[in-house]
Amino acid sequence: MLTAFPASSYPPTLSRSRWLRYTVFFYLYVMQGIPAGFSLTALANYLTAEGVKPSVVGSFAAIVGLPWAFQFVWGPLIDRYQGSPMGRRKPWVVGAQFLAFLASLSLLFVHNPVTQITTLAWLFFAHSIFAAVQDASVDAMAITVIAEDERGRVNAFMRAGFLIGTGVGAAIFSQLLRKYGFFNAALSQSLCLLTLTVITFFIREQPGDQLLPSFTRSSATAKPNSVKRATLPEHNFKWLFTELFKGLFATRSLLLFGAIVAAYVSISLFSRAYSYQLIRVLGWADTSVSVLTGTYGMLVATGAALMGGYIADRISPRRLLVVVLTVVAVYLICFNSLATYWTQRPVAQTGLVTLYFMDPCISVAAMPVLMAICRKGVEGSQFTTYMAFVNLSDILGSYVSGHALDYISAPTIGLLAGGLATVAAITIFLTVRHYRPRDATDGQPLR
Repeated sequence: MLTAFPASSYPPTLSRSRWLRYTVFFYLYVMQGIPAGFSLTALANYLTAEGVKPSVVGSFAAIVGLPWAFQFVWGPLIDRYQGSPMGRRKPWVVGAQFLAFLASLSLLFVHNPVTQITTLAWLFFAHSIFAAVQDASVDAMAITVIAEDERGRVNAFMRAGFLIGTGVGAAIFSQLLRKYGFFNAALSQSLCLLTLTVITFFIREQPGDQLLPSFTRSSATAKPNSVKRATLPEHNFKWLFTELFKGLFATRSLLLFGAIVAAYVSISLFSRAYSYQLIRVLGWADTSVSVLTGTYGMLVATGAALMGGYIADRISPRRLLVVVLTVVAVYLICFNSLATYWTQRPVAQTGLVTLYFMDPCISVAAMPVLMAICRKGVEGSQFTTYMAFVNLSDILGSYVSGHALDYISAPTIGLLAGGLATVAAITIFLTVRHYRPRDATDGQPLR
């Protein structure tokens, strides 16, 4: 029989501790970033350097990221089944993390990534399924326990964690891949995931939550939890989907989110094209590209994300989002107009590092905006749906860019991406001006 720990004892509680919220959401996103950096940067650059066609690399990236595009499937389930004595969201988080670890172990059966690229892609696909469930659960937990005036800063820490994770996955794992082989790189990833899963097990969301499920609870422990659980709404799926569709298809939601997706697509389009340009056209080593993005790029991006989170809470995320998308559009158009100077290594390096922190700057501004327009009761489902399409935009950009490189150059792709980012910036600006803070379709303020 499994028993519960007393509510007053260890472990720490997210709802009661600000520093714990920052720490936990930071490392949960580090956990997501390591496999992303390993697969989509270190391995993608490795395959490019080994002569794999860009269309094949683009397809590999699309397969790896595909489960994230269907992340919305998990949101209603997570919102519907949240009555565990272990907490509203924690069972989903820990369970998904453990399954992701097991899926990571399956990578050890790959002996040569270049000759087994299809097998490699589908094994990463399996890992991504459980990682996507974990991400949806973490986002639902964040909306539940993070105070509204903390969202900008905590989102910044979450994005910083993902950036550091991808930096480690890109820089360190690219070296492990070259020096010690794929097996040791995959084993190192699995051990990292296992370690972070064990740590998560000892975290509670609320003071009354248990560490372990209890099939027979004593009256001393059952009463506090039963009172707390009774306050949770028990909505059926019909209600959940009705409210979800209301939130998703409101005009304001469609305009804001459509523009945000377009901005993410623009960055993804140019990112894949530029990596190809550096490695296959300009002759850079794949490890040079991976290490540069995973060190200087990661440090600059992390600093920008943390500063952006502070600014978002000070001036409002929606204003920051207008500024960020304008900067993205200007960068893409100007840098690609100077493509003849990419042969100069300092120019190419500056462009790569700058590109790397565009995505997190968008996220720091966009995520609080999307959280603010989520309808009460379906926050997890609605935000997970948003994130699914954000992930789909990254997959779409990588896939289209990989195939487009067979016909047009990287600078041309970059200019087209700049045009798309310009449209996104204008749309956000007009939407923010039209929908004033109290002019929301559900009666909630647009922050």
